[in-house]
Amino acid sequence: MTDFATPTDLMNNRGLVEDPQAFAREKGAASWLYLCGEEFASMEGGMSYADVERAVPVSVNVVSDPPIQLDVELARRQVEALDDLPRPTLVTCRTGPRSSALIYLYAGLRAGASPDDVLARAETDDAQFVKSDELRDWVAKGLVQLS
Repeated sequence: MTDFATPTDLMNNRGLVEDPQAFAREKGAASWLYLCGEEFASMEGGMSYADVERAVPVSVNVVSDPPIQLDVELARRQVEALDDLPRPTLVTCRTGPRSSALIYLYAGLRAGASPDDVLARAETDDAQFVKSDELRDWVAKGLVQLS
């Protein structure tokens, strides 16, 4: 493995975010990329983009939760959003797998790391997305196609 390191200025959720303001404060977040659509707000344990906006000074919403299909165009939009957000940045989806995949994809792109190196680091870090073949494939393809 190369020197690709665990992303430190991008943080994701590991489970539902119960209190968005407390979560942002605890993480010291300057910004937030929220990956859920508004229908998540009406679900048990869900939150709205308005909750995110109240929690941090700068935020962006790129809806990426199911049934949205993960593809390179979605990854491109997410990466562009992350490029514009001040650090440290929260990246959250419903419970964490998609947001963790995006964090490693983004950090790998910026570091010029190979898919093998990114996936190996993610496995070492026990990143949530490594348990999903779909998400592993999306990260690997994104690293190749967006580099």
